[in-house]
Amino acid sequence: MSHVRRTLLLMLLDALLINIAVFGSYYLRFYEDTTMFRNYMKTYVISAVVATIALLIIFYFVGIYRSIWRYASVRELVSITASSFVGVVVMVIVVYGISLIEPSEYEGIQRIPHGVSVLSWLSVTALIGLSRFIPRVQRMSARVWGGGNGNGAERVGAGRAVLDGPPGAKRVLIIGAGDAGALALRELRNYPEHARIPVGFVDDSADKQRLRLQGIPVLGRRHDIPRLVEKHEIQEIIIALPSVTGEPLREIITICQDTNVALKILPRVYDIFSGDVTINKLRQVEVEDLLQRDAVSLDLEEMAGYLKDQVVLVTGAGGSIGSEICRQLIGFAPAKLVLTGHGENTIFDIEQELGAYMRKNTQKNWPVLETEIMDIRDKNKVRRVFERYRPGVVFHAAAHKHVPLMEKNPEQALLNNVLGTGTLAETAAALGVKRFVLISSDKAVNPTSVMGATKRVAEMLIQDLSTRSETVFAAVRFGNVLGSRGSVVPTFRRQIAAGGPVTVTDPEMTRYFMTIPEASQLVIQAGAMAKGGEIFILDMGSPVKIVDLARDLIRLSGLKEGRDIEIMFTGMRPGEKLYEELLTSEEGTRSTRHKRIFIAQANDINSEGLRMLVQLIHDRGSEIEEEQVIEELRKLLPLFRGSQ
Repeated sequence: MSHVRRTLLLMLLDALLINIAVFGSYYLRFYEDTTMFRNYMKTYVISAVVATIALLIIFYFVGIYRSIWRYASVRELVSITASSFVGVVVMVIVVYGISLIEPSEYEGIQRIPHGVSVLSWLSVTALIGLSRFIPRVQRMSARVWGGGNGNGAERVGAGRAVLDGPPGAKRVLIIGAGDAGALALRELRNYPEHARIPVGFVDDSADKQRLRLQGIPVLGRRHDIPRLVEKHEIQEIIIALPSVTGEPLREIITICQDTNVALKILPRVYDIFSGDVTINKLRQVEVEDLLQRDAVSLDLEEMAGYLKDQVVLVTGAGGSIGSEICRQLIGFAPAKLVLTGHGENTIFDIEQELGAYMRKNTQKNWPVLETEIMDIRDKNKVRRVFERYRPGVVFHAAAHKHVPLMEKNPEQALLNNVLGTGTLAETAAALGVKRFVLISSDKAVNPTSVMGATKRVAEMLIQDLSTRSETVFAAVRFGNVLGSRGSVVPTFRRQIAAGGPVTVTDPEMTRYFMTIPEASQLVIQAGAMAKGGEIFILDMGSPVKIVDLARDLIRLSGLKEGRDIEIMFTGMRPGEKLYEELLTSEEGTRSTRHKRIFIAQANDINSEGLRMLVQLIHDRGSEIEEEQVIEELRKLLPLFRGSQ
């Protein structure tokens, strides 16, 4: 049926219902006094005509005729109620105005009685609302009493209401009887072809015990999950707790994993707010969900206004952090985004990914994408790129970061992390870049590795340069990033896929962890907050034992430690520490306007020593001997002893 024909039919139906409502209101008001009813006959006729015209016009412009009533909700009911009220008010005002005209012309027209006005509003709302909600009621009734679309139905009996799905449908237990749980249940009912039967809810709230959510019972609390799985033959558990993170979520997941049934989780909280939760978006539980702290929430819209209409250049744009920075940057309307990196394949991949995303989502003004294959140690190439694009903001994510590899190749750590950073920073200052943000590492604190020492020297370079440049320089120290290339999580996953063993260096080794989006958001946040020379640090909560992370990944893979796969301790590698730190004992911190971001108080910088080191690296390059690398780093970092 065409939209025009559908609208006309609905308007005809509404006109009939409005007239029935108005007539019924007058009849109920005067049914005991037929004489009075005859006296109000002309008033009734005028009321019906005015109400019909007014309400049809209001319904049309409010959009009631554009709604899909099969999926009608409270919002549509409120719209009908409000529109009916306005239409009845218009009817009362118009009839009252007519009653004031000379009775010789409109003899017998009287003001509408108050009771008729109220009854008319209630009757119109009830009849129009009922007419719209009948399709939905029929659809729900079909599921309850065995009809439906043939893909699944709902049955009521034995004190429960569950879906009869297609053969082989999974019996599902939903954890969380809140908004997210209700959305998950709605999706299960609306799309029975996904072959899941909601059996009940689990919720720790005492107020919800023994109650029902849309007919499905709350069966118990989290500690009842093993018993409920066995009693109700549960085959899948859905965690509908998008706002729960850290240790509480870890405990719930651990309980669920011990049941040996399939475990899925709903998207994060912003999808709940937008209503963008579907069964298709259910995903496996990831190790990021087990992170033992709450995720950092940043006001990016407020803090990243400095990016709008700017040319933004990202080094290391193909890496884990650099590519995520690029993904988030495109949403802040820079005029141009320049993706630079040393590896052509990774730069090609991120350019293709961003380009495809922007072509798919055409509602925004996306930046122009540019790519450059560039070695940050090549001073001439760096200068040509900066002169060509004239960036206003630079995010420096390019670095050598693997601790054991840099212990074997210390001159490369110096060349890339120190000379490369110095080349970029000097060029940025010379060509008027407004902001320059360096991505550093917690390994720069009291470094025991060449990689950590070179990252600390890189921090010192930009701190020194900020004292004599108009460019705003800042650094951001990160802990380990979950899922980044070369990090422990992908390594563990490969070992698990190969059947083990999973190798951990030491049972007591701990690290701070954050997710790739969190790390990237902090970089952007730091760029907005920087005044010059700061080292920004995130309050990352408690460190996590690496062996616990390994055990989590084994469980998430559906395996058992000791039975299916072993953990092997291999001993610490050169340059590694048991515990990472975020501050030196001399630094201390001061707070910022964000409660979970701090600034390390700057130490004194040996400017002359920095210039001599950079010049030495420039002159000697890869000919620098390992012993000389350690010696030169010790001149700037007296506490650094290397891994020898």
